[in-house]
Amino acid sequence: MTPNEEAQLQQTIEMFEVITQSQPTDYQSLEILKEAYYKLGRHKDVVTTAKRIAQAYVQQGQLSSAILEYESILQLFPGDPDVQLALAEIENRANSLSMRPAAPEMVEPEPATFPGPPAHRLRMPGPAPAKEVDDGRQMMFKVFVEGKLLSEEHFEYYWPTQRRFNPETSIVEPFIQVLAVKELVPLAQSLKVLCQRSRLAYLPLDRYDVDIDTARSFPRDACRQWCVLPFDRISKCVMVATANPFCKQAALDLEHATKHRLLWYLVSPEDLMRSIRKTIR
Repeated sequence: MTPNEEAQLQQTIEMFEVITQSQPTDYQSLEILKEAYYKLGRHKDVVTTAKRIAQAYVQQGQLSSAILEYESILQLFPGDPDVQLALAEIENRANSLSMRPAAPEMVEPEPATFPGPPAHRLRMPGPAPAKEVDDGRQMMFKVFVEGKLLSEEHFEYYWPTQRRFNPETSIVEPFIQVLAVKELVPLAQSLKVLCQRSRLAYLPLDRYDVDIDTARSFPRDACRQWCVLPFDRISKCVMVATANPFCKQAALDLEHATKHRLLWYLVSPEDLMRSIRKTIR
């Protein structure tokens, strides 16, 4: 390991220790932390973090994942009393769940059918329907309009559309940045509510040393259009920064460019746009 790689891992540890302290059930960040500890040879911290990952799985009801994590610890330390106690508690919990009576199965009635027009009348000439793109608009509408943070008129007017994107010259400004500039919703409030609704961890991107090679291995247009940035890769995971955690099309575009698992983090839109301009060329 080179000194630069060691320094980058140390920076990653410092960053994700802060994140996991504030969000102890964020098992994705805990996985990154465990991998960094392992690469630096901090095996005691690896085991401690693995236990935290298993506990996070338990709290989220993912008992099978928790069992696998605990069993990986027992492969190294077969007599660990904490792990054995935790596995026993999971077994008791699973048994209590299996003893509950199953809910009666609901049978939905078949939809009524009505005679329609002849088939030749349905073949209407015209252009093919446009491909639907899930840019997170529906969920953001629920968060900001139904959440009483923004009027429907303001939402419709300021929501970014694909028509505003020029891949050669521009980055589509994140919606929450527009709201902050127009003094409609403070940026801190937007970030807080998005963290709560998406359950993504917030990461201060301005303090992170972005891996340029990782960022430039992804499609430039996708990063600019959806304002996302793959900023580092650890093991088989790529960490991605976003200011819109509900944009499924961004995830699809990036997934087509890698075989690695994508881990998403919410970041400040100002830091995100600055890093994209600096990195993506």
